[in-house]
Order: sequence, then structure tokens, then C-alpha cells
Amino acid sequence: MINEINIMRTLNHPNIIKLYEVYEGEFHIYLVLELLKGGELFDRIIKKGHYSERDASVVIRKLLWALEYLHQKGIMHRDIKPENLILKDDEDEIKLADFGLAEYEDKKELLFKRCGTPGYVAPEVLEDKKYDTKVDIFSAGVILYIL
Repeated sequence: MINEINIMRTLNHPNIIKLYEVYEGEFHIYLVLELLKGGELFDRIIKKGHYSERDASVVIRKLLWALEYLHQKGIMHRDIKPENLILKDDEDEIKLADFGLAEYEDKKELLFKRCGTPGYVAPEVLEDKKYDTKVDIFSAGVILYIL
């Protein structure tokens, strides 16, 4: 949890959920996050059935823009999936969320750790091979295919 908070505190991008404040109680840690009322992209996909090529390109462009920002900072999200893409009120505005598995790319000992959601994870992760930020791009490709 501390790692997730530390990473989120460094992030400031229009397509990444914003962490405003952290409060620590006796038994809980409370994160004050940006309010997003649109629900998960996963639920929107189920509701719509499919996305047009244009609508899919808008979603993927925003996701790739967020990933470019993360990767330039040396951060791997490692759990890119529709459930971690939250929509604002309007349909086209998405925010990448859930940085619980995120890690800095330079932590070499973690680059063999198997993590993520099996349906979206890159083959090298499942094969226990060394990986880098490209695993996030693979997951984005899976989302594009689903859309």
C-alpha cells in the first residue's frame, strides 16, 4: 500500500486518477481520490456490446497517452484491464486507476514477478521471463481487441 501511495503521489496526468490526500487511522488507511461517476470501462463494454472503431480509438489513445507518461517516469502499471479504466461522466473521458501492482522499472529483482490479470497479461510474465514496460502495451492491445 505504501508503494502504491508513493507512486500515485508522483503522478499528474489528465488520464490517470488523481490522489489528493492520504489519512491514516488506527486500523485503516484512507485515500482521497478524484471523483469519477462513470463506472468501469468493463461495465460500459458489457452495456454497449461493442465499440465503433472511432470510439475504440479514442479510448485507446487516452490509455496509451497515460502509459507513455508512466513509462517515461520509469513506472510499470502491470495490471492494465478494463476494470482499472474508470470513466468520468461522459463516455470518452477515461482515467487509469489501481496502482496496487505498479512498480518502478529499475527494481530489477521485481521484473520476474508474476502479477496482473491472466486474460490481459503479456506472455513473458506468465512464462516467468524478464519483462519491462512493454507488458503494459500488450495489455492495452488486448483491451483494443475487446473493444
